[in-house]
Order: sequence, then C-alpha cells, then structure tokens
Amino acid sequence: MTEAAPLRVGIVAGESSGDQLGAALIAALRTRVPGLRCFGVAGPKMIAAGCEAWAGAEELAVMGLTEVLPHLPRILRLRAALIARFLAEPPDVFVGIDAPTFNLGVAKRLKDRGIKTVQYVAPQVWAWREGRARRIGSACDLVLCLLPFEKSFYSRHGVRSAFVGHPLADQIPLEVDREAARAALGLDLSATIIALLPGSRVGEVERLAADFLGAAAWLAERRSDLRFIAPMATARVREAFARKQVEVPVRPKILLIEGRAQQALAACDAAIVASGTATLETLLSRRPMVVAYRFGAVTAFLLRTLRLVKVPYFSQPNLLIGRPLVPELLQEQVNGAALGEALLGRLSDGQYLRELDQEFRSVHETLRGGAADRAAEAILTLLQR
Repeated sequence: MTEAAPLRVGIVAGESSGDQLGAALIAALRTRVPGLRCFGVAGPKMIAAGCEAWAGAEELAVMGLTEVLPHLPRILRLRAALIARFLAEPPDVFVGIDAPTFNLGVAKRLKDRGIKTVQYVAPQVWAWREGRARRIGSACDLVLCLLPFEKSFYSRHGVRSAFVGHPLADQIPLEVDREAARAALGLDLSATIIALLPGSRVGEVERLAADFLGAAAWLAERRSDLRFIAPMATARVREAFARKQVEVPVRPKILLIEGRAQQALAACDAAIVASGTATLETLLSRRPMVVAYRFGAVTAFLLRTLRLVKVPYFSQPNLLIGRPLVPELLQEQVNGAALGEALLGRLSDGQYLRELDQEFRSVHETLRGGAADRAAEAILTLLQR
C-alpha cells in the first residue's frame, strides 16, 4: 500500500499583512495535514511557518494605479516566472493572499490548467470596479472574505465565497493590557501617548510622514503632556520616516520602533493612522483614531475623473460600522493641523469615546472566531469537492 502524497500548496502573499495571514493559514493547515508542503512568495513569518520562499513578499509591496508603473516590468517578470514554476511543479491548490492584481493573473492561468485556486482576502471590488466580480469568479474557485458584508456581495455576483472572519480579531484580545504594553515598550504609565502609523509601504510613508510629523508638532504645541510613538513596519520604512523627520523644521520627540505595531496600539491613548490594515488593528485595540490617506497625484485624478470609488467611506472602521464614526482625511485634506485638530477634539470627548468603545467591541466580536482555522477548513473542503 503506497503512502499518500503530502498536500502541496502554492501560495503568494504580498507585503507584511499578507505574510501574517499566510503564516497563520499555514499553521492551521499543518495541524490538519501532516507533511504539508507550501511554496511560493513568502515573507519572514511564512518562512518561519515552513513555507519555501521562491521570492520575498516585499517584492509585491506596491500599490496605486500609476505608482506601480516603474515597477511593472519587474513584477510582470516575477509573475511569468512564478506561473512557469507552478505549472512545472503543480500544487494541489493555489492560494493568493491579498495582492489581487498580481494574484488573479496567476490564479487564472493555473485554474485554466485544472489547478484549484483560492483568493484569500476578497478584492474590494465592492468599493470600486464592481464589474470585476465575475472576472474574479472565472479566476478563482473560492474567495475567502475577511469582512461579513463581502460574502453577500460576491454571492450576488455568483462567486463561490466564504466568510472566515479576520485573523487579527483572533490575535488581539478583546481586552488589551495597556499597562503591560507600556512596560514592555518602556513608556510612562501615566503619560498620554499618541501612536503614529503612516503606512507599511515606503511610498505611503513618503507621502504621509511629513503631515503625521506636522500633526505631532501641532499637538505637542497645545498639549505638552503628550508623548509620541511610531512603530515602523520594516527597516526600509523606518529609514524613509527618519529622512522625513530631518526635513521637518519643528519636530517633537518621537519614539521610533521597528515592528510591534499591535503593542504600540495597546499602549497608546489614540492614533493617527494611514488607511489600511492598521486601522483595523487600531479598532480591535479599541483606540480612537484619525485616518488619513493620499494617493499619488495621477491616481487621485483618475479616481475622481472616472468616478471609480463607489463607497461613502474609505476607512475599514467606518465601513464596518456603517457610519462616519472615525474622522477620515483624504488627499488635500491631509495636513498636520487638520490631523491634530481632528484627534484632539475627540480625545477629551467622554461620550464619543464610550460610543466608539462599544461599537469597536461589537465589530471585534463579529470578526472573531478562528479565521485561520475557518480558512483552512474551507480550502480543504474545496479540495474534497
């Protein structure tokens, strides 16, 4: 009697958030399938979980309609090389984690050759380019949704999908320990601390760092008791932020740390955050926030001219709650004074803070429930079919 071949999972994750999701998924699959083999594009956490890295996840950390153009030849070469290697060494299932523009192209080629394909993190076509939903269905056998309203959207478009919840909701406890986080970071237990999270990509930081630094200066001028901490996603992001610090004429003291964003959010009293996964981490930590984002000029022009954006809010907290509870500043609205003023007014509003705390906890409970395990079960069920 021959021994069954181990499950082979091809996997491609983009940037640090995809690396986190991938590592948790690999661990959940491994508990169910001994001898699991994973290979593809991976970050350090996925590699530590046992994924064979054919390329690094940071190679896909590019976003925007026009910002990607200088990187396009390299990205297309990488995608072609990956497709060729996946076809030469076929996995039982391909899992693309986030990075939909890249991953859906890979998935379509592999699905056409009979390989099962999964997109983990539903592309946000409900926000813009809704017509792409059916194209996603043609590329993917299954879409795994992190947010509850996404499954109903994809179902309406005839795309097989499953709501699995968000792994961050499992990682972050319902009650974060502020004192323990501050002790671990060496922060004053009695201080009022503001966290600055200007993005996980170098391009984001280059567009937003000066305004975040300006907000810190504006706040420090009005509240001498405030202290600031800025967790940076990678060494390259930290260097980009430090370069911007030198260019700002008035800059308060800011504790720069590498990684440990969740710990910084647990330790802080409020945060100024670039739109993205960090806003969800801030929500799950139940901290008040101001959310900012700035596209490149050409991307912003195209989005406005073509009226591509279809949702009333751009931050995950407001989308999940269904109303503008969190201040959002976009494009030319983003400046130091506006960010600082939006945060300071809410920092001392007790009724607002209580309402926000209740809403954030409710969202946390909805998203919590073993996302990585649900995702692993959904993938294995797909393979059994």
